Amino acid sequence: MAESALITTSALDFRDALPDAGPLLGLDLGTQTIGTAFCDAGWRFASPGKTMKRGKFGADKAALEALIRERSAKGIVIGLPLNMDGSEGPRAQSSRAYARNLSVLGLPILLWDERWSTTGAERGLIEQDMSRAKRANRIDSAAAAVILQGAIDALAGGLF
Repeated sequence: MAESALITTSALDFRDALPDAGPLLGLDLGTQTIGTAFCDAGWRFASPGKTMKRGKFGADKAALEALIRERSAKGIVIGLPLNMDGSEGPRAQSSRAYARNLSVLGLPILLWDERWSTTGAERGLIEQDMSRAKRANRIDSAAAAVILQGAIDALAGGLF
């Protein structure tokens, strides 16, 4: 089993844990689904991945490990659902617990403020003239891409 990895809300600490950059996996954790997204090794563009059905952690971990291997991901960015005033509620604590569980994979984990990510993703899908039914199927992975894009913009631009 791999040693537990860095879990941080600091983009600087996360970047320091990834000196050679590399592809990243973004996650939008819902109660029933997990939206995934990936970015290129140079941290320029985030793209939606698949939306997975959320189940028992062991099954989730196995599916995420497969995605990490497939894409050679070097780190994980998980959306942190903060309240509008910046405080943390039960959903944020749930995301922190999930990150702690995923740390056994040995990859650095960045918890990134996800306020407005679903709204931004929804707006983007509407601009693409996507039907409501298709939006419902893609919103979680689109939100994961919004979360990941925000994080990589900060990482690549040095905005800490």
